Amino acid sequence: MDIQYSIRNSLIDAQNTLNDFINNTDNVTVISEIASLLQEVFTQNRKVFTCGNGGSMCDAMHFAEECTGRFRHNRCPLPVIALSDVAHITCTANDYDFADIFVRPILALGTPGDLLIAISTSGNSENVVRAAEAAKSRQMYVFGLIGQDGGQLKAHCDKYIIAPGDTADRTQEIHIKVLHILIEHVERLMFPENY
Repeated sequence: MDIQYSIRNSLIDAQNTLNDFINNTDNVTVISEIASLLQEVFTQNRKVFTCGNGGSMCDAMHFAEECTGRFRHNRCPLPVIALSDVAHITCTANDYDFADIFVRPILALGTPGDLLIAISTSGNSENVVRAAEAAKSRQMYVFGLIGQDGGQLKAHCDKYIIAPGDTADRTQEIHIKVLHILIEHVERLMFPENY
């Protein structure tokens, strides 16, 4: 096996997936709409929650820390909570069900006008789908970052992006790009003096 040939093919595959995403102009429109919604949520002193499983949880946490911490420039922290508390997750999975791990904090902390960013490469992660349902019951907005055909999650989202890609890794590479672009443009909207 020629490892350099394989690496080059992986990079080309990633590039082709990104090009497919860029060529769907609806994606740019949705990202713009969600950036404006995030600005509205933050300026109205509402909160954003993020959730996902595995790599999607890592993306959820990554987005949250860039909001509460720092992205490109110093500015005030933005209220984003990744539903990633290990004690809560293991307690809820043990005492109730793994499908409830994101539902319970949404029901405990979510208020009307908050936003849930629900991330699922399949669109069928039961705990993420149920979190979206719970968020809607709390009159929250739901934005889905999804893969494949959108799965069950798509029906519970106010807005969603379905990333192209035949594998979870390619889908997740698009998801993190969207999250980075969102925080960049929230900063551009809210803190224009930094840009």
